[in-house]
Amino acid sequence: MLDLGADDYLTKPFGVEELLARVRAVLRRTQWDMIPRAGEEIKQFGDLEIDLTGHIVRLQGEEIRLSPTEFALLKQLVTNAGKVLTHRMLLQSIWGPEYGGEAEYLRVYINRLRHKLESDPANPRYLLTEPGVGYRFVVPEIGGTRRRSP
Repeated sequence: MLDLGADDYLTKPFGVEELLARVRAVLRRTQWDMIPRAGEEIKQFGDLEIDLTGHIVRLQGEEIRLSPTEFALLKQLVTNAGKVLTHRMLLQSIWGPEYGGEAEYLRVYINRLRHKLESDPANPRYLLTEPGVGYRFVVPEIGGTRRRSP
């Protein structure tokens, strides 16, 4: 069993206390995986803060509630900031490999995100549309001009 990748095992019959002790031991060994790496898990974009590990989004210091799908879409865009992600790429990464032509799903969720995160959803500064291709998360330039997108 251990040679096949198991961390531990119990033979029957076993006591609940022994099971719990072994679970606690495994959790202690894996705690380091749950600690955010400095600079990787919290992204700051002006007044927008995104905690990728904690699934928390704050705008001007106030927490914004996102659905799991909205957060997954935002996370995908943020982790690929500056890159155009095609409709197909986004659909398959969020909804699954069987999706690809349902661009209307993305339009609905991008619209929801814009209304929650953008000061002017009609002229977004973070979530830009690349017509006929997909979407891009852009880090706005402070004090500079910004690109407008429908």
